[in-house]
Amino acid sequence: MAARLLLLLFAAAFCASAQNATQAGRFHVERPTLLNLGFEWAIAGDANRNAKVDVEYRAVGESVWRKALPLVRIGGEHVFRRREHLDYTVPDGFAGSILNLKPGTEYECRFQLTDPDGVSGQATHTVKVRTRTEPQPYSGGRTLHIYPPGHEGPREEPSFTSILQAYYGAGLGDWSVVWERRARPGDTLLVHAGLYKPERLNYVDPMMTPFDGSMSLTLKGTPDRPITIKAAGDGEVVFDGDGNHRMFDVMASEYHIFDGITIRNTDVAIFAGQKEVTGAVGLAVKNCRFENVGFGVWTEYAGSRDFYIADNLILGREDRFRLIGWTGPLWASAGPYGSHALRSYYAIKVYGPGHVIAHNAIAYFHDAIGISTYGTPESDPDRRASSIDIYNNDIHMSNDDFVETDGGVHNIRVFDNRGVNAAHGGYSTQPGFGGPFYFIRNLLYHVPSGVAFKFSAKPAGLFVYHNTIIGEHVVRDPSSNMHYRNNLFLGRDTPSRGIMAWANATDVYSTDYNGFRPNRGVDAQFFWLGPKPGQRLYEPKPEDWKSFRTLAEFRAATGQEAHGIEVDYDIFERMTPPDPTKRHAVYHATDLNFRLKPGSKAVDAGVPIPTVNDGFAGKAPDLGALETGLPEPKYGPRWLTWQPFYR
Repeated sequence: MAARLLLLLFAAAFCASAQNATQAGRFHVERPTLLNLGFEWAIAGDANRNAKVDVEYRAVGESVWRKALPLVRIGGEHVFRRREHLDYTVPDGFAGSILNLKPGTEYECRFQLTDPDGVSGQATHTVKVRTRTEPQPYSGGRTLHIYPPGHEGPREEPSFTSILQAYYGAGLGDWSVVWERRARPGDTLLVHAGLYKPERLNYVDPMMTPFDGSMSLTLKGTPDRPITIKAAGDGEVVFDGDGNHRMFDVMASEYHIFDGITIRNTDVAIFAGQKEVTGAVGLAVKNCRFENVGFGVWTEYAGSRDFYIADNLILGREDRFRLIGWTGPLWASAGPYGSHALRSYYAIKVYGPGHVIAHNAIAYFHDAIGISTYGTPESDPDRRASSIDIYNNDIHMSNDDFVETDGGVHNIRVFDNRGVNAAHGGYSTQPGFGGPFYFIRNLLYHVPSGVAFKFSAKPAGLFVYHNTIIGEHVVRDPSSNMHYRNNLFLGRDTPSRGIMAWANATDVYSTDYNGFRPNRGVDAQFFWLGPKPGQRLYEPKPEDWKSFRTLAEFRAATGQEAHGIEVDYDIFERMTPPDPTKRHAVYHATDLNFRLKPGSKAVDAGVPIPTVNDGFAGKAPDLGALETGLPEPKYGPRWLTWQPFYR
């Protein structure tokens, strides 16, 4: 009997050891962007979650390896929202990014998986990956010259009267769908100055778009030989939809570039993909202007990939003089649907991997930039929202959120953005399917809801580093695997509201080296939901929440924020908070100075984070988005020398 019991105990111990050991699975390199690389590594086992993956990298040809962020342990997090029937458990594995790289450079990347309980399978991977470069026209292709209807001046040959005539060789009326002389990969359609406006109710519309006024572009370029539609540089090129639904439909195209044109007076300027139908590949939209549009660039297709949407000015139709929003007792004048009325939806909305959304100036939309919420992600890693960069965008007046990463899966990177005036939330993950989601060096001003980061629908894998938030962050929906470092949260003296809430769904969390300015006259400032080891609190009871009046009380009770500090507005060179009693007010970025005052409490008060704050200027990194002594990022289009949102 004793021998049998001993055997059972040995078997149980062996089984537990086997569950704690790690079995290495498939290693996946995500689609590269210009500045970052993303990776996923599936595993089994590691029940006690003590495995880790260290990461090093170097440019090919260099001899010294550099340290990167370790991959993030993911798996087991429950992402759900019952009213949409969403129910997803993150598979076991690791995921993460190597950040702040150079475009067009090949890197050697090394990954080492270790576990005190043992590793089976291939525990080391070394891969070479090249970052992308900005898409450019092919210099060796044909140039097809396009002139507006009615043009009577000189022409460069070969010349055409519309996009469709040059692109397909199409004719008028019924002959508009006879495509007998198609453009070739590498061709540049050089569009000369003038107004291109469809006469869509004219059977012989000279733009060749009878009835719908929409141009469907379905040809296939290649990465080296894209098809380019580019302004000739002899004056403004304006495509006016005259109130039609879609201006350009490119959802079956591959490797097209739109460069330097203006699109206005249409519901959807560039439609690039429909869910479960088809989508575009390698779409580039740069240096363009969008005016009076309901949607700028839009794809919902999982196979859409490698978009480059940069240096555009995108202006919607929403109210320019008051922040309307869509929840609460807001303005009855918003329209026949009350505060839910939509005049413009998203400036940019994408799904699929490898997209870059950078240096855009966006104003007067419901949401500025979003990933399609989509639902349960597909199992194919090349058909889901991963490896997406959203950076250096200048966002003004969103009736909902600045940036929504809501359908993202792995390696979503939101950094160096400036957002001023959002009625509902700032930077959102609702939901997020494992992560990591990196929110780094973003600015936020005037989000009257107190939702700086809209972490909702139980997202997982949230890393919040070096953001400057002029306002509160009091979201109560629990999130998994959530970590904060080197941020500033400054309250606006909002009545009956604290400055910060940490809603942790699992026992994997951390917060430290952050600065807080509590709201005056409020007793409960810091709110904490922190499960004990092995505990889950996806739907907590009210008594599970703890509140604290001071940061010192919070630190003593939780052990978090050992290096956190309380600050005030005197840390800035010049900063006045928004008035919490004026919910609908409009503020302008040109009036705001987010720079820290040299020698203030927030200077040198942060912690080094590899590839995030390398090259900091002082003894240690500063708190917040702007490092003292380093230049401020360029927000918005790099060609734009004036402020489009001012007054």
